[in-house]
Amino acid sequence: MTHVKQSIAHPLRGPYLPTLKGSPLAGYFDYDRFFHSPWGHTFPQVNVKETGKSFEIELLVPGYDKKDFDISVDEAYLTVSAESNKEDEKKEDNYTQSEFGCNSFSRSFHLPPNANKEDIQAKYEGGILKLTIAKKNIIAAPKKSIEVK
Repeated sequence: MTHVKQSIAHPLRGPYLPTLKGSPLAGYFDYDRFFHSPWGHTFPQVNVKETGKSFEIELLVPGYDKKDFDISVDEAYLTVSAESNKEDEKKEDNYTQSEFGCNSFSRSFHLPPNANKEDIQAKYEGGILKLTIAKKNIIAAPKKSIEVK
């Protein structure tokens, strides 16, 4: 099984961002907190394992709910995507602090011919989404000799 593509919505990505870290502005702008916060966008880490009876894919995706995931199979591709919208509001005596954010990702995997697209299980627990794709038995076609005329 091969990882095909990963995409992410990141409106601020550009060549100027890496130069901000370590610059004189670093003391005024918390680069790590801004770009690596739970409100930001991330690529989930993935483990892919083949066993005797199945293929297993584990994605590290904490902070999502089960309802946030969209898992689909299209021909030979398995696509896992999710989107989470969060809002946080604090009200004190003289001020209100309101924050919101959207976190999303999409990853696609090319399924091998012996993957059973009809038997895929998904389980989300402890911030890890585990997909189990059963293998199907492929019976090799008997060898056929072709006569040369």
